[in-house]
Amino acid sequence: MPRPYVLLSAAVSIDGHLDTRPGEARLMLSNKEDFDRVDSVRASVDAILVGAGTLRADNPRLLVNSEDRRASRIAAGQPEYPLKVTITGTGDLDPDWKFWHHGGDKLVLAVGDASAAKARANLGDLAAVRSIPAEDTWPTALDALGDVYAVKRLMVEGGGTIHTQLLKAALADELQLVIAPLLVGQPDAVRMLGPVGYPGGPTARLRLLETRQIGDVVLLRYAPKDTTMEPR
Repeated sequence: MPRPYVLLSAAVSIDGHLDTRPGEARLMLSNKEDFDRVDSVRASVDAILVGAGTLRADNPRLLVNSEDRRASRIAAGQPEYPLKVTITGTGDLDPDWKFWHHGGDKLVLAVGDASAAKARANLGDLAAVRSIPAEDTWPTALDALGDVYAVKRLMVEGGGTIHTQLLKAALADELQLVIAPLLVGQPDAVRMLGPVGYPGGPTARLRLLETRQIGDVVLLRYAPKDTTMEPR
């Protein structure tokens, strides 16, 4: 099967932060209406992926919360919940995290055999573990999700390092970015994207697919692979 359609999903402050500085209470950027929209997107995909750092920082469950949406998935012949996926470079995964104890099947993509062995030792039967190489990590991971796990649509919910890596490698098909009416202002706060060389450089303009006001936040949908170049 081909690689999955990769959809990046994030909410940020006006000044581009996913959260406040590490160690502080999690910053709630979105609102009730947008959380429901995110729930509908989760219900529409085959798998949801987050990095191990996000699991460590936020301890999320990553579920489809609507009973009606879960029932619709079952009626369509799909599992009640999308496959939940995390990626780790160390295998240092806590078996007590909520991620492992809610929803349906879980998969760990472990970079390197040592990482995979540690993940298996830590998790036992809580998740399937697949080793992927350090070279071409993301192309290999996406190939495995498509070929082995039949994932057609993949929702990536962070963190910022993963969003940065996928955009840098031109592997994201869609970016759903919610802008919250907040200004974090902390120089060491968690940013969504890092300083790397993105395809096309600073003048590449992504194609805008949609804008939508959702209460006091705004949803922007972009097609990262579809760019035009601004003359210098």
